[in-house]
This record gives sequence, structure tokens and C-alpha cells, in this order.
Amino acid sequence: MESGAIFPLLYLPPIEFFKELLNFKNDTILIDKNEHFPKQTYRNRASIYGANGALSITVPVVKGAKLHTCVKDVKISYDANWQRIHWMSLQASYRSSAYFEFYEDAFAPFYHHRYNFLFDYNLELLQTILKLLKLDVTYSFTESYQAEYPQLKDFRSSIHPKISSDYQPKKYYQVFEDKYNFIPNLSIVDLLFNQGPQAVKYL
Repeated sequence: MESGAIFPLLYLPPIEFFKELLNFKNDTILIDKNEHFPKQTYRNRASIYGANGALSITVPVVKGAKLHTCVKDVKISYDANWQRIHWMSLQASYRSSAYFEFYEDAFAPFYHHRYNFLFDYNLELLQTILKLLKLDVTYSFTESYQAEYPQLKDFRSSIHPKISSDYQPKKYYQVFEDKYNFIPNLSIVDLLFNQGPQAVKYL
């Protein structure tokens, strides 16, 4: 019997996503590139720690990306200058963190170079983050859409901004925690910029 997990491809995924990747790193890991694109999920949004608390940043997609659009076919919209807004938000949130400058050059290109497809954008971000974390995780992609994978743990719906998670993270230092206390399970960049090379040990 096959063991492993299937994941969605997310934008600057929450810490829980990488924790689960690690849990299944010795098993089969599938990334779904054929699922129907669901709106208002981490596939095109991320949560970071801003000066006023948790801040949601969203990658806009071309209108017409409806519920039954295959996720690999969803195009990014550039009607608004969201890249500049996201990069300014990341800088404002983490410029004073211990490791922002250490990782800045790795992330900057994602906010200056245009990508046509959300899936390609998220995939290159994932590859960059895994490299920065020094995580050796092998994964493959689905070849067609399946609603269920009985032999795999399915994270496509459970890692969701509107669904409370059972994940109980340990606390680590966050830049604005003196104002708003510790905020758990933010984007992995929150952990990276605050903990640097120690991030992988935290995971």
C-alpha cells in the first residue's frame, strides 16, 4: 500500500505546509497541478506579520479563472502593480528582522520579473524556499485531476486561511510581537526572515 501525501501549490506557503512536507519527505509527495482553482485560498495569497498585525497579500489572477479552471492554467493579472505592493509590504514588515537582508536577493526577482502563470510562479518560489531552508524534498506532479486519493494524506483543502488548523507551532521571535503577541502559522518567510538558518531546526 502506497503511503504519502498530496499538496496544493501555494504562494509563500504557511509554516504548516513545510512541516507537513518534512513529515512525508521519505514517502510519496504529489503536488496537484490539475485541480480546479479554488478562490480565496493560499494558492494566491499569503499571511505575513505587518506593523498592524497579520497582513494578507494576494496575487491577483486574470478574471475568468473560475471554479473549474485548471490551476496550472490560471494566469496572473498585472492590471494593478501588485508586485510593487507585495515587495513594499515585505520590506516594511521585515526590514528590521535579523535575516531579511540575508535573503533579500533571493526573493527580489519574484517582485520584478513577470510570470504568466500562477503555478509557474509558485513553483519557482517553492524551489527557492526549499533551497534556502536546505530541505531535500522530492516531489512529483499529478497527471490528471482526481477528487480523492485514498492512499494519500490530502492537504488540498485542509491548509486553508479560513479553516482552523490542528498544527500547534512553537513560538519564535517575531518583529512586532511586542505589539500583537505571537501570531502562529504565518508564511514561511516570517520564519525565514526572523530565524534565518535556524528555521529548518524549528521545522
